[in-house]
Amino acid sequence: MNPIAKFVKARRKQLGMTQEEFADKAGVALTVIRKIEQGKENLSLSKVNQVLSMFGHELRPSNQKDADRNNKV
Repeated sequence: MNPIAKFVKARRKQLGMTQEEFADKAGVALTVIRKIEQGKENLSLSKVNQVLSMFGHELRPSNQKDADRNNKV
């Protein structure tokens, strides 16, 4: 499972919400939540960011060296 899929699924479960409840609250279709949690790769970036904004996060460019360094911790 990819990191975004794990993150969204874990955080949604922490909130005690079903996929359907979470989709409604995030303002996206249920299929968007399902695709994210399944790790699908053909998603709309704006929809993913709409979901991530529920947790105060967003996808954005990052320096690969910084990402590699953080993954070693």
